[in-house]
Amino acid sequence: MQLEYETPRLLLKVLKADNTNATRVLDFYLNDKLFFERYEPDRIPNFYTHAFQKSILKFEFNAMVKGTHIRYYVFRKEEPDVIIGTICFHEITRNYFSNCELGYKFATEFHHHGYAREAIGYALTSLFTEEGIHRVQAFVEIHNVPSIRLVEKLGFEQEGICHDYIKLNGKWSDHYRYSYINPFQSEPQI
Repeated sequence: MQLEYETPRLLLKVLKADNTNATRVLDFYLNDKLFFERYEPDRIPNFYTHAFQKSILKFEFNAMVKGTHIRYYVFRKEEPDVIIGTICFHEITRNYFSNCELGYKFATEFHHHGYAREAIGYALTSLFTEEGIHRVQAFVEIHNVPSIRLVEKLGFEQEGICHDYIKLNGKWSDHYRYSYINPFQSEPQI
């Protein structure tokens, strides 16, 4: 996959570990801290620091080079310095499994504008066509109705419930498991 993509309204970028990008990422997380924390595991104490964000950017860039993880930060074209969201494909496996998991989050200020659908849809198409990934999974907390609607509009199909899937705010939380099979792959020839 490439380091940067452009959609009609957005820029999707893999960020390198520098001070400017670490500041942008930290601002993104701090601006919607309470909202994001509702749906994500408890943060380690130094998560909301510049140094930690810079180290995560370095880790993620190295994982992208290895082909096991890729995170795109999403920017609007009219504000190319302000992160509005992030899309992550992680646990990327090849060969027999050829799958990964999708994660995403968008700043609440930019909900209900179609940005998440536009960015994730484009990133999925690139993942399928350029990387040949066969299956993408998404796990959505069962009370997160907007996220459920989003993955269903993108074409994901619900496969069931993962009970006590992840600990959020000190409690085990059930999640729906969704999958999306690569629509661009043809059946093997016999």
